[in-house]
Order: sequence, then structure tokens, then C-alpha cells
Amino acid sequence: MDDDSRSTRWEQRTEIPLALASLVFLAAYAIRVLAPRLPDVWQDLCLAALLAAWALFAVDYAVRWWLSGRWLGFVRRHWLDTVVLVLPLLRPLRVVKVYEAVQRRHGRPRLALHARVIVYAGLATVLLGFAGALAVYQQERGAAGASMRTFGDAVWWTCATLTTVGYGDIAPVTPLGRLIAVGMMAVGLALLAAVTGTFASWLLQVFAREDDERPPGG
Repeated sequence: MDDDSRSTRWEQRTEIPLALASLVFLAAYAIRVLAPRLPDVWQDLCLAALLAAWALFAVDYAVRWWLSGRWLGFVRRHWLDTVVLVLPLLRPLRVVKVYEAVQRRHGRPRLALHARVIVYAGLATVLLGFAGALAVYQQERGAAGASMRTFGDAVWWTCATLTTVGYGDIAPVTPLGRLIAVGMMAVGLALLAAVTGTFASWLLQVFAREDDERPPGG
């Protein structure tokens, strides 16, 4: 069996467990951020869940890197996986990939390409927005001069940032909070471009189909 087929089989077997681990990671991180006054035993359990999930991500990356047989090439081709390994808050995006895998296994009809792009972009926006709001709130709460005093403020700021509105009534003041904000801005622009580009492409296809169906001389 060649390396590509072994790598494919590994990814198929691990995609759902890793997606569940991603959700556990996000849930444990959310609890630690939003409930800092929990008893130490619960905080320790959440930290253990975070570390265990991250260890699974690291093992998965190492196995796929080894099975590729082209180790430097693997890092170049899968640079996003490397970034996600360092920034595991992005791991919940794996749920987007799992949705289609479940659809394939159950033999259900899939959505059209344009609809899938819009649905996946929407799901990615929700997951990344929630993770980003948690991350920036963790940095901003209690900071001197911070305007982001509650998690609700962080969610409002995230919505304004991802939609590229940017009211400016709430803004991060810490260096790491601003770095997270830069990432959120880039993600917002990319997702907006994906959705608008896909919608425009769909409209062009609809108009072209109508022109093809129109009788000559009509």
C-alpha cells in the first residue's frame, strides 16, 4: 500500500474523533475563560482536556507528516495545518470538513457547490467568531483602559470586525488583543470575499442559463 493511500485511510478514520476533540477543546477553553471562579478541580479538569486534545492534534499531525514520505513538502503543502497546530483555537473548523464526510458516508445528496461554500463560510464564521471573542476577551478583561469589559462586548466587537463594519466603540488595547484583531480582520475579509464571489458566480450562471434557454430572436 503506497503512502498516499495510507495517509488517506488515516485521515478518514480520524476526522470525526478529531472533530469531537476540537469541540472539547473549544468547550474547555470557553469554560476557563467565562467561568474563572470555578473551583480549582474543575479548572484543572478543563486544563487537562485542553492538553489532551492538543496532544491528539499533535499526534495526528506527526502521523500524517510521517506517512507523507515527503516531509519538507508536507509542511509546505499543509502550512495551514501547521498554523492550526500552533493555534489550536482554529481546530473547530474541522467540523466543517466533517459535515461533508458524514454526508458521503450516508449517501445523502450534497448541496450544490455554491450553496456549500456559503453554508461552510457561515459555519466557519460562527466558529471562528466565538473562538476569537473568547481569545480577545481573555486578553482584554481587566486591562487598563479596556473598553471590552464583558464577553457580550467581545461578541459585539467580533461581529463588527468580521463583517468589516468596525464601529470603533469597542477596541482592544493590549498588544496580544490587537494581534488577534488583525487575524480576525483578515478572516472577515476572506470569508466576505468567498461568499460574495460565490454569490456573484451563481448569479452569472443563472443569467447565462436563461440566455441559453431563450428562443432565438426572442
